[in-house]
Amino acid sequence: MTADALTDVAGLRVGHATCTGDGWLTGTTVVLAPEGGAVAAVDVRGGGPGTKETDALDPRNLVRTVEAVVLTGGSAYGLDAASGVMAWLEERGRGVRVGPDPAHVVPVVPAACVFDLGRGGDFRARPDAATGRAAVEAAAATAWGAPVPQGCVGAGTGAVVGQVKGGVGTASAVLESGITVAALVVANAAGSAVDPVTGVLYGELFQGRVRYPEPEVHEAALRRLAEGAGRNAAPPLNTTLAVVATDAGLSKAQAQKLAGTAHDGIARAVRPVHLLSDGDTVFTLATGARPLDAADPLSLNEVLAAGADLVTRAIVRAVRAAAPVDGPGGSWPSYGELYGER
Repeated sequence: MTADALTDVAGLRVGHATCTGDGWLTGTTVVLAPEGGAVAAVDVRGGGPGTKETDALDPRNLVRTVEAVVLTGGSAYGLDAASGVMAWLEERGRGVRVGPDPAHVVPVVPAACVFDLGRGGDFRARPDAATGRAAVEAAAATAWGAPVPQGCVGAGTGAVVGQVKGGVGTASAVLESGITVAALVVANAAGSAVDPVTGVLYGELFQGRVRYPEPEVHEAALRRLAEGAGRNAAPPLNTTLAVVATDAGLSKAQAQKLAGTAHDGIARAVRPVHLLSDGDTVFTLATGARPLDAADPLSLNEVLAAGADLVTRAIVRAVRAAAPVDGPGGSWPSYGELYGER
C-alpha cells in the first residue's frame, strides 16, 4: 500500500511548519533525504526566482548529494528557513565533510521560496530559521512512507493560484520497471489553474478525468471571483515550486534533465507559466536504490514522462485540497467552495 505521495520514494520524509493567525499566513516545507543524501538537481524557469544553493546543484560542480530541500513562503526573506535546517543537519554531522573531524561538515541545503507576503495581513510575518527547524524536525519525526498533509500547510499555507486558494499537493507512481517516481508541489501561480470558459481544472483536462460543472455553477463562480478581486491588492508575484523524486539511480546530469521535463507538468496545469513575475523552480532527488537499465540508453524516458505527469496531478491535488481564506490580507475562495467536490 502506498501513500500516493513523495514519501513513497523510500527514505524520503516530508515535514511542514504552518504559521497562521495574528497576521500570519505562511510556512515552510522540508523534504528530508535519507542519511547520506540523495543526488540532486534543479531547473529554474520563472523570471523572478528566489533561491539558495541552486548553483551547487549544477552537474559541473562539486556537490553530488544533499540531505534536505527547503520550500518556503515569505519570498526572499523566507529563505532564512534554510539556516534552521542547516543547523539541525550540522548537529547530526550530516553534510559535506570539510575537515578531519566528522563534525566538520557543511550541509548544502537548496531552497526556493514563494511570494505570500502580507496575505495574512502582516507583511513582516514570514518564516525564519526557527520555522525551518520546526519543519525539518517534523519531517524527522515521521515514519518512512507516511502520508503527507496537503492543502494549506507548510509552504502552501499562503499560496494562491490565480484568484483561488493554492497549497501543497503530492502524488506518486510505480512504473513498469519497478522504479518509483513522485512529486510534491507548492501551487502558488500568477497564472490560473482553472479554464475560464468551463471552470474545469486544466490539469484534469490533461488527465482525461473531467466532469464539467453546470453552466449556472460556473457563472456563479465567475461572479464570486469578480466580487473578491478588488479586495486582493497584492501584486501577482507568485511561484510554483516542485520536488520530483525517484528511487532510480541517476547522475546529476540525468537528474537535471528530469527537473527540466517536470516543468512540462506545471505548464499542463497552470496557464500562463514561467512569467517574469513567477519564480517557477523544480528540484529533483534521486536515492539510487534502483539502477537504470544500462543496456537501454533510453531507459530514463519513462522516468522523465512520469515526472511531468505527476507534477500535473500534484497541482490538481493541491488546488482541490486547499481551504478558502478570508482575512485581513485578502479573500481567496477554494476551488471546492466554488465548484463543489465533483
